[in-house]
Amino acid sequence: MINTAVQLEASTGAILPVLRSAAETAAPSPRWYAAYVCARHEKRIARQLEERHLNCFLPTYRSVRRWKDRRKELEMVLFPGYVFVQMDPGDRLRVLQLPKVVRFVSFNGQPVALPDAELEGLRTGLASGVRALPHPYLRAGRRVKIVYGPMAGAHGILTRWKDTLRVVISMEAIMRSVAVEIDAADVVPL
Repeated sequence: MINTAVQLEASTGAILPVLRSAAETAAPSPRWYAAYVCARHEKRIARQLEERHLNCFLPTYRSVRRWKDRRKELEMVLFPGYVFVQMDPGDRLRVLQLPKVVRFVSFNGQPVALPDAELEGLRTGLASGVRALPHPYLRAGRRVKIVYGPMAGAHGILTRWKDTLRVVISMEAIMRSVAVEIDAADVVPL
């Protein structure tokens, strides 16, 4: 597809058509957004988004729950109430039309694009088997950068829990945090 535009030639003052390819006039690449959804509907909404051919990400973790008569390992949502969607801003209505999707995380009425590095780091880390657990939201503490391993490049706050080190990675837009277990040699202070 080729678009034509006009350009004024400086020497003769003539108007000439300029041909541009579709790549030059195309919209920017899709960004990640956080959709706020009704409680305990995250997995269903993620499935519906995939059916609509929208790229989504629902981070989960495994947790063992104990009842009187049994123990069961459950797959729990890491950020309850949120599903991450990679889309163009124009596809917003396709997501909001789904039942139980409340709104996008937004500022001044416009959805806020999440930093790609944070989300991609979390995706690759969880895909490679990094153990992650929900953590209370942290803002202050000893800031570190992960330099080795599947979550290399992620920034967070260093905490100690029993004999292990954990890096708490906070997502500013949704004010939620996740703790990942890390080796001390994999982090450097900022």
